[in-house]
Amino acid sequence: MFSNPFHSDRTVPRMFSRRQMLQRAGLGFGAWALLDLLQRDGFAAPAPQQIAANPLAPRPSHFPAKAKHVIFLFMQGGPSHIDTFDPKPLLNELNGKPLPPSLIKGLTLQFTHMNATALRSPQTFSKCGKSGIEIADTYPNLQQCADDLAIVRSCYHDSFNHSPAQYLMSTGFSRMGRPSMGSWVTYGLGSESENLPAFVVMQTTGDVKGGPPVYGRGFLPGTYQPTVLRNMGSPVLYLDPPDRTDLQSQRQILDMSQWLNQRHMEARGADVDDLSSRIASYELAFRMQSAVPEAVDLSRESQATRELYGLDDKMSARFGSDCLMALRLVERGVRFVQIFTGSAGGDDWDGAHAENDKVHREMARRIDRPIAGLLKDLKARGLLDETLVIWGGEFGRTPIADGRYPDKRAGRDHNPYGFTTWLAGGGIKGGKIIGATDEVGFRAVEDPVHVNDLHATVLRLLGLDHRQLTFLFEGRKMRLTDVGGDHDIAAKLLA
Repeated sequence: MFSNPFHSDRTVPRMFSRRQMLQRAGLGFGAWALLDLLQRDGFAAPAPQQIAANPLAPRPSHFPAKAKHVIFLFMQGGPSHIDTFDPKPLLNELNGKPLPPSLIKGLTLQFTHMNATALRSPQTFSKCGKSGIEIADTYPNLQQCADDLAIVRSCYHDSFNHSPAQYLMSTGFSRMGRPSMGSWVTYGLGSESENLPAFVVMQTTGDVKGGPPVYGRGFLPGTYQPTVLRNMGSPVLYLDPPDRTDLQSQRQILDMSQWLNQRHMEARGADVDDLSSRIASYELAFRMQSAVPEAVDLSRESQATRELYGLDDKMSARFGSDCLMALRLVERGVRFVQIFTGSAGGDDWDGAHAENDKVHREMARRIDRPIAGLLKDLKARGLLDETLVIWGGEFGRTPIADGRYPDKRAGRDHNPYGFTTWLAGGGIKGGKIIGATDEVGFRAVEDPVHVNDLHATVLRLLGLDHRQLTFLFEGRKMRLTDVGGDHDIAAKLLA
């Protein structure tokens, strides 16, 4: 019999079966996960006093930061820049005609032949705010926020298929297995919240085309994996404890596991860094049981807030709920929130292949009011200056008609060679346009910003040097920006 250092009035037998532990205390998510960890590792975990500092504890940035939090609004499927934030009047003149060879030389597309004819945009655009930025009239609410937006019209990369392009936009690399931007940011800065995850992902209507690797932690320690919040049922799977379980019982189980860790460490030692990361994650899961339900409970929001986010409109309610939850999460210290619109099953921007205008009008109905509401609400609560909001998809759309639908001639193919991403908040001075695509919107020609450059810029706004934010893996110091990121546009965004 051994004395339990956490409860000196008790003794604990050398062996405790999992069944006995379950029967005696009942387990919530955190305790269950700890027991599974201990079973797989042969009770190999460090003692509490030997565990390294919490890997999610806040860490200093490399230099003074403009932003503390990020909300990444990921437009899955690829919105057309030509029909949203980058008007091209010349397409009206060229509509139905082949483009000049000089504009298509060297380009490769997924489905469309380069001899396809130009497709004009049926959208109308208005000059908005004091800055006069042109935004499609399908975004009347977002038009009111024009002076908060910094629109980068010259983003580009070279992957014209969805999954590789999504990996690029989230991880900086076109193949799966690399950490996402959210994981890198939490690895570099830690979390401001002790009771909520540092990195949260929400999927508005379904799965992500590239799967979980799009937002995964890759080769970084498991601590930096995101928590996925669900739209129905329990917000986090397996978070709810059994009805007969009380917090005190769960706390006793966690304490006992630490005691077992200490005994093992005294006898044989352990990998402190790896186990401290995992133990910290399970301790967080224990605290999340009460913090998560409160953070995502929208039932007490005022009618004014519901109207601001479009929660009473069937078209915008789902995305509006996600945007409002994102605000509540960053308000409570969550470092990085990523929201994916649409579903891998086809309920997303990719319907633009056949019916570009119809899809873009429907998607505008879904996101316009929620995004504008998010920006206005962040500003009203004094959070916009410290929260960087990013909007963009995995690529843009072609200025020529999708070659698979010659009868309709109303769709656009994927276009990674020039597309739009915009940023707001986080110290950025809005009301500006950076870069440009060519006269028909096919490729970035002025101040081109590669995905790696965009990531370097986001990191800099958070006070992180992308060259110093590294992780040793397979003998190489890996980083979010791979070997790129030299064209950091943070200075232009802040000026």
